[in-house]
Amino acid sequence: WRLVKLLSQSTTELIYEGETGAKVGRIFNEQNFLQRAAKPASVTSGSKQNKMDLLGIPSCVGFGLHLESYRFLIFPNMGQSLQSVMEEEAELLSEKTVLQLACRILDVLQYIHSNEYVHADINAENIYIKTGQKSQVYLVGYCHAFRYCPSGQHVEYREASRTPHEGTMEFISLDTHKGAAPSRRSDLQSLGYCMLHWHTGTLPWTLLTDPDQVANQKQRYNEDVPALLSHCFKKGCAFQTYLTEVMALQYSEQPDYSLGGSPGAPLKLALKFFGARCVYCFVDIYCIL
Repeated sequence: WRLVKLLSQSTTELIYEGETGAKVGRIFNEQNFLQRAAKPASVTSGSKQNKMDLLGIPSCVGFGLHLESYRFLIFPNMGQSLQSVMEEEAELLSEKTVLQLACRILDVLQYIHSNEYVHADINAENIYIKTGQKSQVYLVGYCHAFRYCPSGQHVEYREASRTPHEGTMEFISLDTHKGAAPSRRSDLQSLGYCMLHWHTGTLPWTLLTDPDQVANQKQRYNEDVPALLSHCFKKGCAFQTYLTEVMALQYSEQPDYSLGGSPGAPLKLALKFFGARCVYCFVDIYCIL
């Protein structure tokens, strides 16, 4: 809603005329991202340049306004959300499956980061899987997408410059909790939290409901990755190198997504260890459907 004009005023209240803000809001933000950074031709070109069968960014086939007030976007069928798959199967994902999914998501993040945007709300509800299709994994839900590097100039780190705790509280980055604009490390931190949750079903702050308490827990464990893994696993895991590298990233630092660097390398090397030599093989959820 947008305030139009003040209608009346008293010592106890202010009454305004208001109107719905069709040009603002989360869906408009997603539409803006898709039109600016994810045009189908650009996504196709990006996947060919990187020799990928599919770059999992949804293609918006239509958008508009209903009754001049309700904005909508139209996408092709992308299958089921990862969240719905896990709920139906009532099982945790294997380490191999988590690594396969993470590699697909890293590819998408590398592309959108190179186009000056971050996703800022990675979670299982925003990952879709087209069952029966080779490597059909999509990262969707760009309502919180943020242009972190307009015209090549990275935004400055400033706490309380935005609304704190925006996004899915369990998985958002510490920067987001503090009201700082999300950056590339924010997406990679969120992916790390998701990986742990998909495989173990828990995070140290899963049962907490107070955002500040969640942020305090993330601060503690960001500084002590072995303790985080010990809480979730009670043993070592293939995620440790990734998490250690991601938690050490500086706010404006550019990650190395390549096979020869970090944080991408630990994921893809772990996949190789599991025998998945082709990064774009069928995603094996519940060895996904």
